[in-house]
Amino acid sequence: MNKSFLKFVADFGPLLIFFTVYYKSGNDLSAAIPPLIVATIIAVIGIYLLEKKIPYVPLVGGIIISLFGGLTLYFNNPIFLYMKPTIINIIFAFALIGGRIFLKKNFLEFFFKSAFQLDQIGWNKLNNRWVFFFILLAILNEIIWRTQSEAIWVNFKVWGILPLTFIFTAFQLPLINKHKI
Repeated sequence: MNKSFLKFVADFGPLLIFFTVYYKSGNDLSAAIPPLIVATIIAVIGIYLLEKKIPYVPLVGGIIISLFGGLTLYFNNPIFLYMKPTIINIIFAFALIGGRIFLKKNFLEFFFKSAFQLDQIGWNKLNNRWVFFFILLAILNEIIWRTQSEAIWVNFKVWGILPLTFIFTAFQLPLINKHKI
């Protein structure tokens, strides 16, 4: 099987499992969280076995999903899971900003330099765009979970964030091509 396809399944499979269980269980968030956590842990292990290195972004996501999903179940309060996308996007934005400001390191470049080579201006612009995008996703998540029903939030989480991320990534291709080394 294609390595890229397996990574795609590992990245988005847990989310699709969550969505499926949520709707098959009659919109029961408590029923959908345990399969999400288990699928996420399996996906992180799968990516590790596939690439023979620790997948930092999925690992952080898995820890946060396990923590906030566990808190949601323990306290029987969905606010923890609702806030997870906000928190993870803010963490990623601050990591990208903090890396540049405090460590003088572009984490985007660090993680993706093996995928493509850019000049420093390109890496800096790409970094800034991703910071903006992560903050935008955090704001959108807050607006949706605070103003819409749980079912609409679940749909946004699965069918909104993912397409927005793909579209945003596609819009970065001209910048990447312009600053390729």
